[in-house]
Amino acid sequence: MVQKRETEFDALLVLSFGGPEKPEDVRPFLENVTRGRGVPPERLDAVAQHYLHFGGVSPINALNRDIIARVEAALSEAGVDLPVYFGNRNWHPMVEDTVAQMAADGVRSALVFPTSAWGGYSGCRQYHEDIARARAAFGDAAPHLVKLRQYYDHPLLIDAFADAVREATTQLPAETRAGARLVFTAHSVPAAADANAGPPDEGGNLYSRQVAEAARLIAHAAGFGDFDLVWQSRSGPPQVPWLEPDICDHLEALAAQEVRSVINCPVGFVSDHLEVVWDLDTEAREKAADVGIDFVRAATPGTDPRFAELVLELMGEHLDGRPARRLGTEPLLGSTSDGSSCAVDCCKAVVRPAGRPAHTH
Repeated sequence: MVQKRETEFDALLVLSFGGPEKPEDVRPFLENVTRGRGVPPERLDAVAQHYLHFGGVSPINALNRDIIARVEAALSEAGVDLPVYFGNRNWHPMVEDTVAQMAADGVRSALVFPTSAWGGYSGCRQYHEDIARARAAFGDAAPHLVKLRQYYDHPLLIDAFADAVREATTQLPAETRAGARLVFTAHSVPAAADANAGPPDEGGNLYSRQVAEAARLIAHAAGFGDFDLVWQSRSGPPQVPWLEPDICDHLEALAAQEVRSVINCPVGFVSDHLEVVWDLDTEAREKAADVGIDFVRAATPGTDPRFAELVLELMGEHLDGRPARRLGTEPLLGSTSDGSSCAVDCCKAVVRPAGRPAHTH
């Protein structure tokens, strides 16, 4: 655990995507998400129905508040006196307002924990942009903000996912459990965005490489020698290439191979966001039933006690200078100051097609 000590950091900021918390929030939220991208109103209307299916409430804010409460408890237990703040990119509490409140409270320098474990534009660089925008909105007296690194391969995250996979396996009917196929999913992104993910001299595709590595680590830890990695939640016109195959198409292909049961691990998500409860628990589950596959979904790690411990360990790399604990071999990136990028042209934005945004968190 992090030990009590004097530190240059006064606070922790948990930075996330944001989501509506009542029906009247849904349309303004979606307009925030898609502003400047030319998304037609009818597309927003269609996506709004996904939120309204759940009463106009996205799970994300409540789940993030739960993570914050767990982190606060873990910090207190460790004897670390740092307040925890919450800010979002697209809905209240907006990160600009949170940074202003931090400054008013006397915070001079804070660590920033993003609710995305990944590299890539949506998974990492956009969080740097959030930090830079929030500081610019306040001005020169804004707190100094240091983003924590990518953590897709942290042992605590891998172990939490692996335990969730094992638990999900027990939920399958006994007659189909032995032949169950382990299928990992993460949020699809445009192929061009993935090609630009990472520093240019690293060859690109950092996001999909990290997802593949995390899937391999989880499968091994859970005792599976084989697995599939597919994608979910794509949007935009079909002529624009995105990472594929899609989970629903893959379920049809597995049914044709006479696979009778699937364990789905949503490796790309730390919590049960709308993309989990709609795209997996609703659409993918319905598709599995249609093609005769028993379908179970592994839990996301955000509510696991180890997740708060993971946050403290990432903080400890800055508070105590402890070495990074990780299992993967991809570049260790993501930690920069005040919204700077990891490298020149790292994870450059690409023009994304109109549709639901690609976000990975």
